[in-house]
Amino acid sequence: MAETKLQFVLSQLHRLANPAVVKGAERFGIRGVKMLGISAPRIRALAKSIGTDQKLSLALWRTGFLEARALAAMIGDPALVSKSQMEHWVRDFDNWGVCDACCGELFVYTPFAREKAFRWSSQKREFVKRAGFVMMAVMAVHLKELGDEEFAPMLQAIRREAADDRNFVRKAVNWALRQIGKRNSRLNASAIETAREIRSMESRSARWIASDALRELNSPAVRQRLRNREKSGRTR
Repeated sequence: MAETKLQFVLSQLHRLANPAVVKGAERFGIRGVKMLGISAPRIRALAKSIGTDQKLSLALWRTGFLEARALAAMIGDPALVSKSQMEHWVRDFDNWGVCDACCGELFVYTPFAREKAFRWSSQKREFVKRAGFVMMAVMAVHLKELGDEEFAPMLQAIRREAADDRNFVRKAVNWALRQIGKRNSRLNASAIETAREIRSMESRSARWIASDALRELNSPAVRQRLRNREKSGRTR
């Protein structure tokens, strides 16, 4: 990749920088990172104009800026992403924004998504563990080809880690539980059963995860959505 292309994209990012966006991000728990202050829709529009570019993606990641890394995730090529790249990037995660962008925009579409989700879900570092459960959540939403049996081990991992009281971990555990439970009626029943088991744990984090998930998974809106989907023949 020509250095001029990287410099051009970086100049575009700096042009879009807005200090007010940095302040807004701080209110949502993104602090102490290299940040220009660019809204997600603007980054996404820039990614669309660039298209898929794996070399540029890798170069942008090395700059360390939050927005450059989010853009890197959006333009990376999942067919060219290696296991070593995933491990390198996940070790760099220092905020939920980049973590979620990488998992939801790029990593979930690699052949290694399931393997890495399970590996990371048992790690100690906060954003590595979060990445494992974000992967499970986005797999439940986007990987329509997966069978229900693929999610049983994920529910076990959710149960195992539900007592982790770190904010960005417990929110990802909750997210994964809810998304699995909204995939179809069978998984809805399994997720509700898992949530009830988690609710009985002697952990405030576990009780919050379970109560919040049960509120949504038992809601009339979710039940109706699942019925409508299954009537139309879409069970995943």
